[in-house]
Amino acid sequence: MADTAPTYEVGQHPDMPPPRSEVGVLGWIKHNLFSSPLNVVMTVLAIGFLWVLIPPLFEWIVLDAIWTADSRKECWDKMEVPEGAACWAFIKGRFQLFVYGFYPHASRWRVNLSFVLLVMAIVPVLYDNMPGRKYGLWYAMAFPFIAGWLLVGGFGLTPVDTDQFGGIMLTFVIGVTGISFSLPIGILLALGRRSKMPVLRILCVMFIEFIRGVPLIALLFIASTMLNFFLPPGTGFDLLIRVLIMVTLFASAYIAEVVRGGLQAIPRGQHEAADALGLTFTKAQALIILPQALKISIPGIVNTFIGLFKDTTLVLIIGMLDPLGIGRASLADAVWAGLAREVYLFIALFFFICCFSMSRYSLYLERKLHTGH
Repeated sequence: MADTAPTYEVGQHPDMPPPRSEVGVLGWIKHNLFSSPLNVVMTVLAIGFLWVLIPPLFEWIVLDAIWTADSRKECWDKMEVPEGAACWAFIKGRFQLFVYGFYPHASRWRVNLSFVLLVMAIVPVLYDNMPGRKYGLWYAMAFPFIAGWLLVGGFGLTPVDTDQFGGIMLTFVIGVTGISFSLPIGILLALGRRSKMPVLRILCVMFIEFIRGVPLIALLFIASTMLNFFLPPGTGFDLLIRVLIMVTLFASAYIAEVVRGGLQAIPRGQHEAADALGLTFTKAQALIILPQALKISIPGIVNTFIGLFKDTTLVLIIGMLDPLGIGRASLADAVWAGLAREVYLFIALFFFICCFSMSRYSLYLERKLHTGH
């Protein structure tokens, strides 16, 4: 039988698609789950474990769950077995309390608008291909002040005391503020620590080492109690503002060390190339050094942001009611006592979604900026 396979001149052979078993879902499964005998064994054990765990958990959370009830007793009376399923009626009935805290009901549109504006501010920061990104970045820089005006009031809006902030709204206020301001401050501290000016370098080192050597909870106690001792008598300093300052300074010290690690990883030749081009220190840092250092530092920066977002629950210690505080206070009600599993599962799911989203974007950004190939 004659060979009917086509022949090609050298260098003229067309590109052929890769085997189906090497790309797509099949390729991912092959390379990640069944790439070696050990991986095969671990995959089988993991599937078996999930097969045993997920069906009863899904039944407890969804299929057999009770969504409407006026008390824990009524919830359990509707179940075939008391405590045999989740009682989401508690979360459903207090959902607005978990979201808005004690923010006045008539003004909650301001919280909703702030959340929409937050999404609009995040988009130009995360995606560099959107039209008019330059103006979007300017808006993102102004967003914390716009949101502060909306939430606190004044200048045409009814003022709202910050002690009425709570729940998920309070978590976002602390987390977004800390993330927004700690990054630029941390970068400046990292540059200051590497400065050749002795006074500036010593001040930056002292600040970073002091903050990193003290637990955040101790700083929050200082902000809530001791700070008033250093202020003139009769001076009022809002507790939330003090917490925001302490959280931002705490995160900026860790960001500074992460960025300093990225700066130290830049080869000396990059600095020499900037000098050879006649760039000033500011231009060299902004155009050559910092972009490369920040790319290297992405995992550490995002990890610090995730830690900061989770640490917002510590404000419970000084009497501010974040979602965890709202949940604990709600469980003190005798009508609903005994539903701690539902409360903590709901709060854990909220934090997992937020932190997992940040970690996924971090991986996307690493792949996008990877130019080593």
